[in-house]
Amino acid sequence: MEVDKKIIFIKDWILNYVNSMPKKANSLVIGISGGIDSSVSSTLCAMTGIKTIVLTMPIKQKVDQYDLSIKHQKWLIDKFNNVEAHTISLDELFNSFKSSLSKFDNDHGMANSRARLRMTTLYQVASANNGIVVGTGNKVEDFGIGFYTKYGDGGVDISPIADCNKSEVWELGKELNILNEIIEAPPTDGLWDDGRTDEGQLGLSYKELEEAMNNENSLNREKYLKIREENLHKMEAIPVCKIPK
Repeated sequence: MEVDKKIIFIKDWILNYVNSMPKKANSLVIGISGGIDSSVSSTLCAMTGIKTIVLTMPIKQKVDQYDLSIKHQKWLIDKFNNVEAHTISLDELFNSFKSSLSKFDNDHGMANSRARLRMTTLYQVASANNGIVVGTGNKVEDFGIGFYTKYGDGGVDISPIADCNKSEVWELGKELNILNEIIEAPPTDGLWDDGRTDEGQLGLSYKELEEAMNNENSLNREKYLKIREENLHKMEAIPVCKIPK
């Protein structure tokens, strides 16, 4: 599908989903990080005409990531009159959480806890505005390698771009005229104090991951499958103990 038609299709899909809800939502609530995925997703939400609430939720955020998020907020507000933007600092909440669990400190666990605190915040705002939480994950992350936090950024009501590869998301961003700084910024999950990139964590770029996901003969296929296997528990249904009748 051509990029411009894909944009209209996704926008209409969001709108149709909301209109088909038994109890129709009044708003779309979405977290923005200054990255391409959340920038594209929030723009598509705004295009529906439904009240769109965008949240920047810094937790010890790197200045460059925070700045891009704020710039995208302003870009959305200038472009759409149905967008409401808020910056909610979760630093104090995270510090209190970390202090309360000092006996169980773990770097990886605490990184994921940042995503879960943001998820909780999004759902509180959604509850206060009769809204639904919109996901920002792409196909490579959500269904390829499982590169998201279980019950964190994976905890959403709808996922508008989850059938788009990362390369498609970049194409959507360019077509939507997303800020060039955001399009060119190295992808990062924003969960670490050192600002590590996704490629730094995964050992492969999204271009390499996407190629390996779609090509069984890829030189990076083994690496891709190893990452995928470690994260399959996120992508598969929760195991249920079935009792014999």
